[in-house]
Amino acid sequence: MDDDDADYMQGSDDEDYGFDYSDNDEADDSGSADVENMYYTAKSKKEDDPEQALREFKAIVDQETEKGDWGFKALKQSTKLLFLQLHRPTDALRTYTQLLTYTKSAVTRNYSEKTINGILDYVGGGKSGPIEVDVLERFYQATNEALKEAKNERLSVKTNLKLAKLWLDRKEYGRLSKLIQELHTTTKAAMDNEDQSQRGTQLLEIYALEIQMHNEMRNVKKLKEIYNAANSVRSAIPHPRIMGVIKECGGKMWMGERRWNRASEDFFESFRNYDEAGSQQRIQVLKYLVLANMLTGSEVNPFDSQETKPYKNDPQIKAMTDLVDAYQRREVHSAEKILNDNRSTIMDDAFIRSYIGELLKSLRTQYLIDLIKPYTRLELSFLAKQLNVEIADVEELLIGLILEGKVDGRIDQVGMRLELDRTQALEKKRYAALQSWTEALEGVHAAAVAKVAGRSSVDPFMMVPERYTEFRDVTF
Repeated sequence: MDDDDADYMQGSDDEDYGFDYSDNDEADDSGSADVENMYYTAKSKKEDDPEQALREFKAIVDQETEKGDWGFKALKQSTKLLFLQLHRPTDALRTYTQLLTYTKSAVTRNYSEKTINGILDYVGGGKSGPIEVDVLERFYQATNEALKEAKNERLSVKTNLKLAKLWLDRKEYGRLSKLIQELHTTTKAAMDNEDQSQRGTQLLEIYALEIQMHNEMRNVKKLKEIYNAANSVRSAIPHPRIMGVIKECGGKMWMGERRWNRASEDFFESFRNYDEAGSQQRIQVLKYLVLANMLTGSEVNPFDSQETKPYKNDPQIKAMTDLVDAYQRREVHSAEKILNDNRSTIMDDAFIRSYIGELLKSLRTQYLIDLIKPYTRLELSFLAKQLNVEIADVEELLIGLILEGKVDGRIDQVGMRLELDRTQALEKKRYAALQSWTEALEGVHAAAVAKVAGRSSVDPFMMVPERYTEFRDVTF
């Protein structure tokens, strides 16, 4: 007995094992035993003679006077054999469509649902090689028609979600968009009739597919709209993986807007949810979290938290750990070496690669500020050599720092040097100190005058010093 048969046998705990049979029961059991023998004989030939096995499975179905479990099992084996072993998807679709007619009454609902899910998994999983999109769509169409006829809306929605995931993986965005609209319509129609938490959970699953589609299509406006809609769902008990997907796409959205802190927060939530779900995507999202954290300029090590600490020495994360250490020490050359030596774990990810330039620019800027502190004049060629970049890149960094007020100086483009105005900077500090001192004195003076004026209720000149008493009789 293999897993296919074990699935069916699990539901037979209350079977009657008495030995008091009538003559008719004995005849029925004898016939059932014959069919069972035929089934296992056919099954034993699947590897050595698949065509003969198919004929014998068909014979089991043909001899049935009414639909029964052995016919269902024979059609299940035929579909699997045709699709996975003989690579005849059209014939497999025919036997599958016939199998679906058995789900109404011939077998239990749980067993039929498990069988349908199993077949759709290997049909969409590419186990038998590439399958034409039209054939794949017909499998799901036949399934949905049977489920609608059986009024099994729950499984119908799950089936459509499974198909939507396939369209997403295949980048069939036109088909996916249409299917998502159908799912939204179905969910909205059932909102008043079903458990709200169940429908909220279903809605988040739809949003998770939709947000991934818009993320891959770089449709930022729709991405943000779906992200906000997903965050507004309250009555739901989603699987952690679903929330991991939504928060991961949210983090990428914030990265695109250069809002590093928001991105870091969402990536952390995504990592936490993926970790709870046991998804391997947690490793990739942890890399995104480290990247966002460095771009914020934060001095906090992301691996200091309780959730991320266990992954600090993971082989796939080790390179990012070293990169964080180099970033916090402002060692630009070490960071560049880490990136070059670990292309497979860092630079091969397109999303990370698109922000590495931003990260290196931030690191080089900090390194440059520290480098020029002791000097009053530096050659641009010297700075370029220290940073291991072109002179034009150094000039661009310096212009940015001067415009932002982080460096007091100017660039001599004739002599190709940076001239720092240390004297001017010192004078500015002196004037700033004097200004602060003056403002403080004015504040004390104003307070003293107000206090004196409060004590003099008759004549405001009563407290004027004696040398100014001649002004008391002046008429204004």
